[in-house]
Amino acid sequence: MITLYHCVSARSFRPLWTLEELEIPYELKMLPFPPRFLARGYLEVNPLGTVPALIDGPTFMTESAAMCQYLAERDPAKRLVVKGDGSRYGDYLNWLHFGEATLTFPQTLVLRYGFFEQSQRRLPQVENDYRRWFLARLRALDAVLTESDYLCGDQFTSADISVGYAVMLADYLDMSSQFSERVGGYWKRLQAREGYQRAITAQYKAATSQGVSPIAAPLTGREQA
Repeated sequence: MITLYHCVSARSFRPLWTLEELEIPYELKMLPFPPRFLARGYLEVNPLGTVPALIDGPTFMTESAAMCQYLAERDPAKRLVVKGDGSRYGDYLNWLHFGEATLTFPQTLVLRYGFFEQSQRRLPQVENDYRRWFLARLRALDAVLTESDYLCGDQFTSADISVGYAVMLADYLDMSSQFSERVGGYWKRLQAREGYQRAITAQYKAATSQGVSPIAAPLTGREQA
């Protein structure tokens, strides 16, 4: 049984969504955000205190995009994978890592300096600069979505989950009104997927049953700081 440590709508949503798309059995352990301060016992699982953490037998992972790739490859039917000999394999790997390295990175600065720091340490210029940085990077999505519904043609893959999480977080951060028509349409297609909807439901049910707030941290950070 796979065990996934997760905070509501944090990066760990990527592997949760992947698990639900593939309908792989798993145990979901919910943590308050940030777990390194609010769930100190979790440091025994992951000394960094970050989510996600995924345990699959002897396998231990902490990188969300890598988990998407690992789980997709683990599936015998390879439903979320572009084959290595396919013409879009390079695109698949590039988008898989683009979601974290290029899109989520600026969002972490928006979160830190706009939400999670104490009021006297917040930097509105940094928050606004990195919002613009993120939105500028969406031009790459806009370009590829002129030709297809998903990032690797008409096939939904784990690359869409990686990038889709960054788009989801942008929606939480009130950026969706600035999405292009194509990116907005892409986000609607992702939300309509049964796997996405099951993941949203799973985290809500697990959070409420385990005594963790079901509200995503970015939506409460300004009030809590």
